[in-house]
Amino acid sequence: MEFGFTEEDEAFRAEVREWLSVHADGTQDRRTWERTLGKSGWIGLGWSESGYGNRTATLTQQVVWAEEYARSGAPPRSGHIGEKLLAPTLLAHGTDEQKARFLPPVAAGEELWCQGYSEPGAGSDLAGVRTRAARAGDGTYRISGQKIWTSLAHEADWCFVLARTDPEARRHHGLTFLLVPMDQPGRIEVRPIRQMTGTSDFNEVFFDGAHARAEHVVGGEGQGWRVAMSLLGFERGVSTLAQQVGFAQELSAVLRSAVRTGAVADPVVRALLVRQWAELRTMRWNALRTLGGSRDAGAASVAKLLWAGWHQRLGELAMLVRGARATVGPGDWSPSAPYELDAQQQLFLFSRADTIYGGSDQVQRTIIAERVLGLPREPKGVV
Repeated sequence: MEFGFTEEDEAFRAEVREWLSVHADGTQDRRTWERTLGKSGWIGLGWSESGYGNRTATLTQQVVWAEEYARSGAPPRSGHIGEKLLAPTLLAHGTDEQKARFLPPVAAGEELWCQGYSEPGAGSDLAGVRTRAARAGDGTYRISGQKIWTSLAHEADWCFVLARTDPEARRHHGLTFLLVPMDQPGRIEVRPIRQMTGTSDFNEVFFDGAHARAEHVVGGEGQGWRVAMSLLGFERGVSTLAQQVGFAQELSAVLRSAVRTGAVADPVVRALLVRQWAELRTMRWNALRTLGGSRDAGAASVAKLLWAGWHQRLGELAMLVRGARATVGPGDWSPSAPYELDAQQQLFLFSRADTIYGGSDQVQRTIIAERVLGLPREPKGVV
């Protein structure tokens, strides 16, 4: 099962490859790179005739762009949260004024966003959000609470925050979706979280009376759960296929390592390598099957279970084929560089979190059980 790319799609592919070969040189910082993408019209391809993106592209052309971008080795995106999550949410639930204010700067790569969902006591259980947003006398909201695992919060200009506006409401009731400016010294503090890899891709964000304007409530007060669930549905799609291009590149690197170390002579290792290859092909076919179709209540959960476990097993295999050398860093230890890792060591350590973030495996299985198989809902409050 593959897409039948048309002549127009292949012409589009040639244009994409040529542009990336010239511009994706890796010398620009991430914010400058977003502006470069925006200036050339590559942000907002999936906004489909909204009038706010740079150019329109068919679904197959969006796949072409995502896959070629992954293959090119272009810099990681800083603007994908605004482009892939906020923008579709505003197009579905935002007012005309909100769309006109926020979508053009995203399309231009001028404003970066982060996602204020998870909390220390409400990670996979999003309905347990405790961050409060109280209406002030001037009509604005004052937000107090903590968010965690907030990707790119240290770079973001804005954050879309799920907060509780009705403290008496339980669970998913009484939540509101707010657009909050991050430049509020003394009211918003961002603290990077150091990970096992030695990097800090995630952050804690503390809100202490942070301001949000009433006209920046999306979907209406108390309707945050509906908007938040809609946004989560946008997290998968064309990007899944691009993700798999990156996975294929990582698998190729592990295979080369197995050949180099001689581990490929082990029949068990060969079987594991073949399994990884076959499962990656299966994931691609599943992504193509569900792409652009009607929303399946369990499709996103199935996809998350498939790729998270696959990627974690790949990290383990990357260490297995290297044997004892996997425990040694690429450079000599020194006080100035005490924690250096190569790409496969980074893969192994970072992938330990794959089955937790974005909804843990346990949560995904519960969603499938309840919403697809129709099994009884899990009892609440049971330890």
